[in-house]
Parts: sequence; C-alpha cells; structure tokens
Amino acid sequence: MSIFFEDIAVGDQIPAFTRKTTMMEWSRFAAVNEEFVYVHMDDEAGRAAGQPGAFGMGNLRWAYMLNALRDWAGDESEIRELAMQFRAINQKDDILSTKATVVDKSVADDGSNLIHLQIDVENQDGKGTSPGRAIVAVPSRA
Repeated sequence: MSIFFEDIAVGDQIPAFTRKTTMMEWSRFAAVNEEFVYVHMDDEAGRAAGQPGAFGMGNLRWAYMLNALRDWAGDESEIRELAMQFRAINQKDDILSTKATVVDKSVADDGSNLIHLQIDVENQDGKGTSPGRAIVAVPSRA
C-alpha cells in the first residue's frame, strides 16, 4: 500500500514506530552492522564512559526512523534524505518512539513529488533525542 501526494497535508503526523531498547535488540543490531563497540555491549565499559551502564547506539534510532518512514510511505515511495543529530543517550529498557510531522510539500525539477518532514525519536518521558529532517518522494494519483 502506498500513500499519494494529494492525500498528504502539512501538519500531518506519520504513525510512530515504537520499541523497547534492550540488550537483546542491541546485540542483534550490532551483529547485522558489525558494530560491537564496548560501551554499547558491556555495562562496565558504559560506566567507564560516565553512564549507568551500556547505552544504546545512535544508528539504531536512525534505523527506527527509516522503518517508520518506510511503513508510512509504502513500497512505491523513496526516502530521498534522512538527517538526524544524536543529542541524548538512550539507556537499556528505554522505550523509543519515532515522531515525524509533514512541514512542506514540493515538486522537484525532475517532477518528483516530495514530502518534507521534521523528525525526532522520543524516549518514554517525551524527551526528543534525535531531531532532524527527512524528504520522501511519493507517487501521485494523477
């Protein structure tokens, strides 16, 4: 299923992608991406880095946002840009939810229908951890 350019309005929010972050999920992500960094896998290393224990990978939040955008936009759409800053650390057992709001719509020089979004990943306390932006090309009904 796809969304269409004509059906999207500025101010629309896309459905959240929510996950509880656990060591099991971090281990899977690390295995797939060869990202075995001690501060993300070992509590002692996390404490040595000034945290209560091992802490989450920023790139996992980036992957959550990609999942949210793909789930919302569908297979006929294309994620053209995704940029975010990692401004807070997520700890084990945090619940992270993506947030994305349509801030603009435009038509590119090549005729692509573009949706511009303001994005973030919030923790269970509603604190934004990864603000940024995304641009998704979507099909038209025409």
